[in-house]
Amino acid sequence: MRISARNQFKGTITKIEKGAVNGIVTIDIGGGNVVSATISNGSIETLGLEVGKEAYAVIKATSVMVAID
Repeated sequence: MRISARNQFKGTITKIEKGAVNGIVTIDIGGGNVVSATISNGSIETLGLEVGKEAYAVIKATSVMVAID
């Protein structure tokens, strides 16, 4: 598979918290860095995601905003 997103971080799934419709998948990408993503429970099942398996955090954003109080 090829994908246009350039920010791809390989890591290990450390936690999956399923809700009623969506789940939060947490991936340790090394160096003390952790990425969490909210995806559908269907996607978690289709991808066969499980704690301890390797996965990629793929980040694609057209804009990132920073704010302060």
